[in-house]
Amino acid sequence: MQLDHIAISGETLEAAAAHVEQALGVSLQQGGKHAKFGTHNRLLGLEDGLYLEAIAVDPDAPTPEQPRWFDLDRFSGHARLTNWICRVSDIGAVTMPDGPVAPIDLDRGALRWRMAVPQSGRLPFDNLYPALIQWQGDLHPARMLQASGCRLRRLVVYHPDALELARILGPLERVAFDTGPTALRAEFDTPHGLRVLE
Repeated sequence: MQLDHIAISGETLEAAAAHVEQALGVSLQQGGKHAKFGTHNRLLGLEDGLYLEAIAVDPDAPTPEQPRWFDLDRFSGHARLTNWICRVSDIGAVTMPDGPVAPIDLDRGALRWRMAVPQSGRLPFDNLYPALIQWQGDLHPARMLQASGCRLRRLVVYHPDALELARILGPLERVAFDTGPTALRAEFDTPHGLRVLE
């Protein structure tokens, strides 16, 4: 399991993107639409093969048959860092703390991937368990994005049961766990110095 990308949710895509751009001082690139879940995104390439995704419900898309990923059906309030996504080599063999999850095949343009999305749309540990992804083929968003000059220094996962979450997941590069109210905090080296995104 390796950190793949992080997601910032907003009530609108414009709000999510503006939150990132204001915090980091860089512009996001155009992303696309996810027909399966009725969402759309904008992206930011990070160093070391990582990337950042601003995501929101697409108001022009029909309502999907199942709950949207990242618990977006229940999202409200200010745009914020809500999710982190880890890639695995065999998603069909992975289980989550609340049991197995049937992977869903997804695509956007030339990109193909499989993702473990709970039927409720909400991940364990109050949505702070990582979403799990397995990329299909050699294409990956980070290799398709322009360099932004930003590097993720550290992602901190705060949760009342953070120690249990850390024990389940094991060591992950650049990811730290701390006991506290449920939240995510990402620290970046940027062209403007150290910046924080929450």
